[in-house]
Amino acid sequence: MKPTLVFLLVMLALLTVVFGVLTQREDGAPVPVVGESLIPAGGIDFGRLLPLWSAIPFAGILLSIALFPLFAPRFWSAHFGKVTLFWSLAFALPFLFAFRGHLGAAGHEILNVYVVDYLPFIILLWALYTVSGGIVVEGSLRGTPFTNLVLLVLGTAVASWVGTTGASMLMVRPLLRANAARRHKAHIFVFFIFLVSNIGGCLTPLGDPPLFLGFLHGVPFFWTFALWPEMLTAAGLVLAVFLVLDLYYYSRERALPPVPVGEGVRLRGMLNLLFLAGIVGGVLMSGILRLGAVRLLGFSLEVQDLLRDAVLLMMGAGAYVFTRQELRDQNGCTWHAIKEVAILFAGIFMTIIPALAILKAGKAGALAPLVSALETPAQYFWATGVLSSFLDNAPTYLTFFNSALGRFFPGMLEPDAVAALLREQALFLKAIACGAVFMGANTY
Repeated sequence: MKPTLVFLLVMLALLTVVFGVLTQREDGAPVPVVGESLIPAGGIDFGRLLPLWSAIPFAGILLSIALFPLFAPRFWSAHFGKVTLFWSLAFALPFLFAFRGHLGAAGHEILNVYVVDYLPFIILLWALYTVSGGIVVEGSLRGTPFTNLVLLVLGTAVASWVGTTGASMLMVRPLLRANAARRHKAHIFVFFIFLVSNIGGCLTPLGDPPLFLGFLHGVPFFWTFALWPEMLTAAGLVLAVFLVLDLYYYSRERALPPVPVGEGVRLRGMLNLLFLAGIVGGVLMSGILRLGAVRLLGFSLEVQDLLRDAVLLMMGAGAYVFTRQELRDQNGCTWHAIKEVAILFAGIFMTIIPALAILKAGKAGALAPLVSALETPAQYFWATGVLSSFLDNAPTYLTFFNSALGRFFPGMLEPDAVAALLREQALFLKAIACGAVFMGANTY
């Protein structure tokens, strides 16, 4: 057995024992069971029982994602799956050991996050990635400031409907071709990341992963349309700065070659627009219809949500079967990217469990100082934005979303708490959504 593997197994075993000892009550009694109103699925309020350091694996995996590609890119490319597995087990094994007297409830807590959050999340990302990867914008354009501005506006406009990843794949190739002959062009793609890959996705749950997580937790599909003033303000300011910079750098360019005659802009892979419409319809349907619930593997699942996931899978499968590989090659679309996302988020959703549970407990949890310190929407906006700048914005959104629920409606069932948040404290959710979406581009 490799020394590295032995070391990892020993570390996991030690973490399991230490976690179990430190979370045991002094009198040796089993973990107390609290009212069904707090955690109806398992009867245990994990948020009040878990120590703050139980979220260390969550911080570890996010910092690994942020730092390894920067400081050890070769190691990360070869071993990101192993790193993800380590941090996942660093939480799961100690957690199950500590609550071994209530193993069913602890196991349910882990499975719940995968069934309710992870699977729908990955299905949506895969479907959008598969569909958008087969839509190609062809043609030659001259990379003038006006042309670049138009491409950025178009990309920003479609990002809420094909997802920021899909819009980026769709628009980056035309932008690269248009500016191939320019010397000063790095700033163009920085602003592309700001606008198309982030800000443009804030109008629908399809646009950006954080908003889809909010949708899965009860935020209505059309609620994010209310963010249009914030989006227009942010996008307008960023576009204005871009135009000034691009005009300056364009004035320093030498003569550019003419655009080849007869190479107009055209769209290929248009069949995928039908599959895209199916994805939009499937998600929209799940937010409008109420078809009851079914019991599956011990979980109460809404029929319309299961139907939504089935529709997304069919749309993605249709796009995979009927799209020529030539189109995907033109977009530089490989399956490695979505595979990496699926693996990394499997770890993120595992390790985020204690952070979410503690935040849901509000002032009764280990993060009571943080819950108490965030008092205004502006503070939620900056806190969410700053963390989204250095960590992934999807778990950051979910973290502060739960912080708001824990602050204003501790102990309330989630559907009731979300409805109350939208009704009474909607500005806080707007601040969280905008912070996560707008500032996710500040770093890789």
